[in-house]
Amino acid sequence: MNQSSRPQSDEVLIQTYFQGIVSMFKTYMGILIMMISTTTFAACPDLYNHQFTTLQGGKIDLCDYQNKPIIIVNTASKCGFTPQFETLESLYKRYQPKGLLVVGFPSNDFRQELASDKEIGDFCVNTYAVKFPMITKTSVTGPNANPLHKQLIEITKQAPMWNFYKYVILPGGKHVYAYSSDVDPGSDEIMGKIKPFLK
Repeated sequence: MNQSSRPQSDEVLIQTYFQGIVSMFKTYMGILIMMISTTTFAACPDLYNHQFTTLQGGKIDLCDYQNKPIIIVNTASKCGFTPQFETLESLYKRYQPKGLLVVGFPSNDFRQELASDKEIGDFCVNTYAVKFPMITKTSVTGPNANPLHKQLIEITKQAPMWNFYKYVILPGGKHVYAYSSDVDPGSDEIMGKIKPFLK
């Protein structure tokens, strides 16, 4: 009787053993998935979790630039500060290989922007040979402000008062600075913050 029951006992032991392995595997997989999800989420801080379509027809994901200094500027084609495009493009051409990102946000909030994205794009390219990313026309102030500008306003407590208002985001988003329209993009005031992070 003992000999006949032994195979059944061995079978139960083997079955229990494999069930234990399967259970452990499921547990480890669950933990791994949670770790990956947490890492992915943590890898992109809230301030950078924005994706935009550009006038050039491309896509830009700020998560890809969280370790780089960024200049965010709201632009307009018919403003007294519009010649700042020249300086912005010069900075981008010179420092983009070293890590600088410049992003323009065309806006008609101050009634000085052209009607369509195509007109804006053509103006930027034909007048100032702009190659830095320019986002499709948007709002940067008030309740209709795009989500990024809402965050920048909340962080700095300063909303754009006019065209070519600039925000400098340092790597990791640990420091964000706001600059009024009359501060030149290439000024020591701005570049002094950015240059230590250029490679």
